[in-house]
Amino acid sequence: MSVGQVEQAVAGLSGEELKEFRRWFADFDMAQWDKQIEADSAAGRLDHLIEEALEDYGAGGNSGPRRQEFSPGTDVFKTV
Repeated sequence: MSVGQVEQAVAGLSGEELKEFRRWFADFDMAQWDKQIEADSAAGRLDHLIEEALEDYGAGGNSGPRRQEFSPGTDVFKTV
């Protein structure tokens, strides 16, 4: 099934069906996000965030706002 076909099918849903679809899709999307976080964690891609949090905690709290930059082609965010 193509994205266009999915769009057409969703557009044809009644209000109640759309409500049910939204609930289902939100649950589905969260489950996909959880799987990605678990995979990233297992691969060590979140280790730098854990280290930052531990450093902040050891320094007595929050070190202020940080900005995240995405490294294209790597699926990695870096704190700057």
